[in-house]
Amino acid sequence: MLDAPLAAQLESLLGKVTSPIELVSSLDDSPKSAELAQLLDQIAGMSALVTHVRDGEATRRPSFLIRRTGTDIAVEFAGIPLGHEFTSLVLALLQVGGHPSKEAAELLDQVRNLEGDYHFETYFSLSCQNCPDVVQALNVMCTVNPRIKHTAIEGSLFQDEVDARQVMAVPTVFLNGELFGSGRMNLEQIVAKLDSGSAERTAAAISEKDPFDVLVVGGGPAGATAAIYAARKGIRTGVVAERFGGQVLDTMGIENFSSVPYTEGPKFAAALENHTRQYDVDIMNTQKAAKLTPAPTEGGLVEVELESGARLLSRTVVLATGARWRSMNVPGEQEYRNKGVTYCPHCDGPLFKGKRVAVIGGGNSGVEAAIDLAGVVAHVTLIEFDSVLRADEVLQSKLRSLPNVDIIVSALTTEVLGDGSKVTGLTYTDRTTDESRKLDLDGVFVQIGLLPNTDWLKGTVELSPRGEIVVDDHGRTSVPGVFAAGDCTTVPYKQIIVSAGAGATAALGAFDHLIRTGTPAEAAAATV
Repeated sequence: MLDAPLAAQLESLLGKVTSPIELVSSLDDSPKSAELAQLLDQIAGMSALVTHVRDGEATRRPSFLIRRTGTDIAVEFAGIPLGHEFTSLVLALLQVGGHPSKEAAELLDQVRNLEGDYHFETYFSLSCQNCPDVVQALNVMCTVNPRIKHTAIEGSLFQDEVDARQVMAVPTVFLNGELFGSGRMNLEQIVAKLDSGSAERTAAAISEKDPFDVLVVGGGPAGATAAIYAARKGIRTGVVAERFGGQVLDTMGIENFSSVPYTEGPKFAAALENHTRQYDVDIMNTQKAAKLTPAPTEGGLVEVELESGARLLSRTVVLATGARWRSMNVPGEQEYRNKGVTYCPHCDGPLFKGKRVAVIGGGNSGVEAAIDLAGVVAHVTLIEFDSVLRADEVLQSKLRSLPNVDIIVSALTTEVLGDGSKVTGLTYTDRTTDESRKLDLDGVFVQIGLLPNTDWLKGTVELSPRGEIVVDDHGRTSVPGVFAAGDCTTVPYKQIIVSAGAGATAALGAFDHLIRTGTPAEAAAATV
């Protein structure tokens, strides 16, 4: 089942198991059940502390429990957790087997102290790079609080269930039978939703922090690099990020970062965070900036207010807030978001197996999405506003060779249609004839570029007509002491390696500013 190198790696990791565990499988006569049984037998043969028992009574088949023998501590997988979920399987084996989680002790204590019974169900796809974070976070919760249960469900193997619950995006999480959330969530975010007072406590703790020398807003390649370069100068450095890694977390494959022939977005983001944590950097995750107030006097402190209400002060600030997927801004798009309207073909494509979908956008991302989806869905219609596709010719040639793809150019999407619970189609205007036309569809994949995350900065720093932060060759903005880097700026070519370089430039520019102003953070606090 597992190839020799992967099996050897897993067998070595299972040496960290300290408590006996049982793999309790619920199987039927399907090929997938036979495949799962083979996998579990192979795992059980790797450690004397692991056994495979085939008498499970779960209604979902194939499925299996990983249970600490003689206890209520267990996690459950419905399906075969390979692909992106193989790491989730490995961590579940280790953590149920007694190996401690690397999550912060304070956060794990919050989980232990949660009162009540919680049964989570997470729908995932093996091609989803966002799903493992959610699956692994909920599995950790099960291992420290036995009143918490979690079943991770491979959506493509339980299509009837997916359709009945109208799951059209992954990861989608249900709690005690009710929708809990959709999209990437980490342990901090999940606990914050369950522990109503945690957000206020966190905001209060953040507001009490001493002023920083450099405060980085954003945790993508630009923000992480800026923090590393600042911290290496020996100055007080902080990072406030809505999600460390930024949009890289949504990137499938990375093949053009020098010295790294191939990696995947979540792995790259984890490496960024691990590298940053090697230095004395105060990382404040799951926090979103809401307001920037320039220093009142030269040498004073810049203030950053967060959506949580917390306030941070710093001698300099590096803005690295990145960009987000551009929306079509047509009726029905937001109403049916995650109900058929989606922005990640890799994550959500498997949920549309055998269905009809549209891809909006004829650039590289749109054409690549259409090619990928054509191998999963019944039919793909690619819709492009321009009169020609803008993707590389090699991609266009591949797309045109596929028998289940139609291409419509000179088309303006005007509305996403639905029945109140899910997408049923869309309308578009033929720009050559001005006629309105309708397509019957089950899903719409939007791939029309990026927008900078700078709405909160309007009226504070100079922005370009496209909303990008205007910077000079040192990363300086129009506000003294405020620098910027990455996809949120006017720097051309929105690439990971370009953003990383710009982050280094902004941090060095901030350090140069500190040298020239020479005002200690503690003294400057008195001027605010």
